[in-house]
Amino acid sequence: MKTFLAGLLLCFTLTGGSIYDFKVPGLDGNDIDFSAYKGRKIMIVNTASQCGNTPQYKDLEALFEKYKGKLVIVGFPANNFGAQEPGSNTEIKEFCTKNYGVSFPMAEKVSVKGDDICPLYKWLIDQSKELAKSIPGTTSKDLVWKRYLSNPVDWNFTKFLLDEDGKLIAVFHNKVNPMSDEVQGYLK
Repeated sequence: MKTFLAGLLLCFTLTGGSIYDFKVPGLDGNDIDFSAYKGRKIMIVNTASQCGNTPQYKDLEALFEKYKGKLVIVGFPANNFGAQEPGSNTEIKEFCTKNYGVSFPMAEKVSVKGDDICPLYKWLIDQSKELAKSIPGTTSKDLVWKRYLSNPVDWNFTKFLLDEDGKLIAVFHNKVNPMSDEVQGYLK
């Protein structure tokens, strides 16, 4: 519990103008320092162990292995949707390792929505709103996409993709498979 509260406090106190300004506590006990990922694409995913999308861990791990060196994936366990991540950090780590062989970095459990939102997720949502401004909005598909980008974290396994310079380039709906052509098209 102490670790969770310390992690939550650290997450609350961090602010940043760039993804590289953020450090978050990891499930392995070490900090995840995003500045270490300069020059690589970064995918940030809010995860949950008891969600219908939980099998995506397998595909996230496959994506991580396929693009190792070019892409880092960072999972953020969160209990914001349907109480589908009730476990402790230790239980989450055990679950991910035992059931899916997760080797990509996993942050300690955070909130990805609401009044207690982790500052990194606040930053990602703000970046998503900025990305929405670049969409012309001339078709109904454009308007739907702009609306989605204004509030993208509506369930577990929303995926944010940042380029090698730390700029948000895509947000993938929670139902988009990490190994899909839609995702991999950004990684080639």
